[in-house]
Amino acid sequence: MNIISKFTVGSEEGISDLITIIDASVYALYKELIPEKDIKKYIEDDIDPRKMINDLNDLSNQLIITYADDQPVGYSTLKSGLTHPALPEGKRATEMSFVILPEFDSPETRTSLWKKSRSAASFTDIVWINILAHDPLLEFLKESGFSVAIDATAGPFQLPSHILKLEISKS
Repeated sequence: MNIISKFTVGSEEGISDLITIIDASVYALYKELIPEKDIKKYIEDDIDPRKMINDLNDLSNQLIITYADDQPVGYSTLKSGLTHPALPEGKRATEMSFVILPEFDSPETRTSLWKKSRSAASFTDIVWINILAHDPLLEFLKESGFSVAIDATAGPFQLPSHILKLEISKS
């Protein structure tokens, strides 16, 4: 399988690929916990392509999409300047999302997306993620150097999560 992670702009194709991943990942993360009708309602009401395009046209935001044999299978977003009260003050913080569809979750996919994301975050002091406590990528992120800053809630259904932080060394 040919796996590649690349920066993506807020074009029609880029947003279409992102929405494909988001829709599938929302179902995967919530299907055991939330009624399907509520998941569908969230996807229909709250996933807005226009808002995504506007977010990506903000120069402080970046989108990386991972493809397996040209099929979108994961993404990461980096949003500069967003901090969280659990993080140290006076440091440049960047919020990251990190998503891989379960059926494509492999060491190669994780490594590809993580390397590109980590490289893109080299300008900041701290990267943080609000990740669901049951997300299968939680352990990978901890193994990649993230630590739990505080317990929280996340997502459209406000389920238990962790704020993870990674201090970026400038060596």
